[in-house]
Amino acid sequence: MGELKTRLASCRRALETLEEAVEMPFSVIVRDGCIQRFEYSFETTWKLLKTFLGEQEGILCHSAKGCFREALKAGLLTVEQTELSLEMTDDRNVTSHTYIEAVAEAIYRRIPSYLTVMSDLLAKIEEDLAEGSLDE
Repeated sequence: MGELKTRLASCRRALETLEEAVEMPFSVIVRDGCIQRFEYSFETTWKLLKTFLGEQEGILCHSAKGCFREALKAGLLTVEQTELSLEMTDDRNVTSHTYIEAVAEAIYRRIPSYLTVMSDLLAKIEEDLAEGSLDE
């Protein structure tokens, strides 16, 4: 449970910083900072999911997309959230190309919906863990 606890705290902090950036008035610097925060928020979220699925559900997954698909099967995500998570993974994989203005703008516009799905997933994991601790 130690690694899971660490990943929960890391994910929570990352999503808080992303939310802070999303709420800021637009500027190119804010956009670029928001994309950077999206990158590390995405990483902490999928790695939390991977750890949770492994430790709590006995499900092994080795990629972000694989973990999101397993989260659907485990009831952690809806079909719509899973589809958005797969799109989010694709966007994360192209963030190294945000020097292309159109790419940066497109990803930036989608970040609020990505923040929502990551926050919902975090809440669901925390809820499942809280319910599990009541059973012990």
